[in-house]
Amino acid sequence: MGYPDSPKMIISAVVLYLLLLSHQTVSEEQVREKGENTILECLDQPVNTSSLLYRWKKNGSVVATQNPSKPSEHLSILKNGSLLISDLQYTDEAQYECESQTKDGSSWQTHSNIQLRVAGGPTNISLTIQPATLLQNGTLYVKKGSDVYFNCSSESFPSQNLTWTVEDLAQDNSEREFGKNSFLGFPIVNIQPGDQGMYTCTSQNTLSKTAVNKSQELLVYYAPDRHPECSWEMVSEPSDVLFICSWYGGYPVPTLDWHEVLEESVIAKGPMINSTSQETELLKVHVNRFILHDGEEVKCIGHHATGEENFCSFKLKMPYPVGDPMVTTLEGSNITISCTEDVSLPPAKTVWMQKDNKIINTTSKYIVSDNNPKYKLTIINVTKEDEGTYYCYSENPLGPRELEVYLTVKNSAANGGAIVGVFVSILIIMIGITIGVTLYSKRDRICIGLGFR
Repeated sequence: MGYPDSPKMIISAVVLYLLLLSHQTVSEEQVREKGENTILECLDQPVNTSSLLYRWKKNGSVVATQNPSKPSEHLSILKNGSLLISDLQYTDEAQYECESQTKDGSSWQTHSNIQLRVAGGPTNISLTIQPATLLQNGTLYVKKGSDVYFNCSSESFPSQNLTWTVEDLAQDNSEREFGKNSFLGFPIVNIQPGDQGMYTCTSQNTLSKTAVNKSQELLVYYAPDRHPECSWEMVSEPSDVLFICSWYGGYPVPTLDWHEVLEESVIAKGPMINSTSQETELLKVHVNRFILHDGEEVKCIGHHATGEENFCSFKLKMPYPVGDPMVTTLEGSNITISCTEDVSLPPAKTVWMQKDNKIINTTSKYIVSDNNPKYKLTIINVTKEDEGTYYCYSENPLGPRELEVYLTVKNSAANGGAIVGVFVSILIIMIGITIGVTLYSKRDRICIGLGFR
């Protein structure tokens, strides 16, 4: 009864035997990441795999079979014969072989020979730059001229390559350091503004070629190398002044404050008026005389992020015009009166005035000369009506002061009498001198005649 089936069995056995004879074991190396679920395929199999049983060996020992009595959660064989490794670990690194046999119990045939390599990382990459100060936005800064140390480390299996690169505005990415250890560091001595930029440490797994980057922006701060500069500008109102303070040449720009030293109060504090910036190299403040005092010092203090402070200052002074308070001239002549004002700070505005606060301007009658600090007023063809008081009026934001100059105008008759008087006086003096000289020359005779030895 078994005879009719014999030819079929013989044919199947021959076919399987031919397939097994034609089979060649496939060998390869595969790299997988630690922790992932990995499938190792059983390659170069017959088309009909349902009639086969599979098992997998690890370094020559069977570690997984189909339909095991005790299923493993870590290793399992799929229907197509592939090996599923759940949560891959470093201990899973080995030589794996896939074998199959027919269900009737033929010999085991090897299909796949896989060298499994397990890579891990890079992880826990760390980047440090010291000494440095952390800003609120996460950027670091160091002071110009300091010595700065850079260090990077990470964990990687089986090994890693570490690389430091820096990107700045002056050039593209440039490699600074390279190493194969678990950490890589280098120093920059006397760091300069050209060294600031985005520093990046790259860790690459030598097996999986997986790379991880960590970057840190580094700025180099430096205060201006000179003092702030204080100045002022006069405005349309003589009672007001514009104080100007500048401190250029630092990075980042500083914060400026105007202080009234006498009162120990702040006149103005940066930023600039109508400016959204928190820092400025230039601070202007419009000041009225009501908060200023004669002889007090005003100071502009500059504060820089590096901790450096510097200042400029000047003392405020009321105007003080000086000159000859009384001037005499002849009717019909030209007369020039003058005053000098060179002590005021801020500099005063000086004009010539007549009574009723009438400002004198240049006309055919008057010539006004403003050659700071000397101020002159020339009156053409003086008449008796020009006699009176003239004012050299100076005003700065601290207040006004004036010099009174009284002009006396004499007519020609009075001048003639004065000339005669002067002539008579000179004549009397000359006669007296002549008599004195004569008596002195004949002193011997005079003394003998009078009986003197």
